[in-house]
Amino acid sequence: MSGYGDYDDSDEYDEELEEIKRRRLEELRRQAEAQRRQQEEAAKREAELMAILRAILDPEALNRINNLKLVKPELADAAIQTIISLVQAGRLVPPVNDDTVKNILIQLDSRSRREYEIKFKWK
Repeated sequence: MSGYGDYDDSDEYDEELEEIKRRRLEELRRQAEAQRRQQEEAAKREAELMAILRAILDPEALNRINNLKLVKPELADAAIQTIISLVQAGRLVPPVNDDTVKNILIQLDSRSRREYEIKFKWK
């Protein structure tokens, strides 16, 4: 005896612990399912976007955008959105060539660059 009487609550404790484990496992399953669905939706959107790009860009321009995605994904996404909106507005006529994509990238990159000024104080 442990001095606490004859009351043994280890069965109740085990059941409670199993219930907590079961709830946590169910929560993790729901999170994994939600994450899987999000990944599938993202992959579907990416496939649709690539189909649109294949239709409006020439092969060299598409290759440039795909290479840029590896190095600067934010700039590539901005360029893709810009190109698509310009084509939809009728300001660009497909197929968009590599030189046009270069010019768009230069303009977008120059907007996002910050100018730094370093001043030295000589004593």
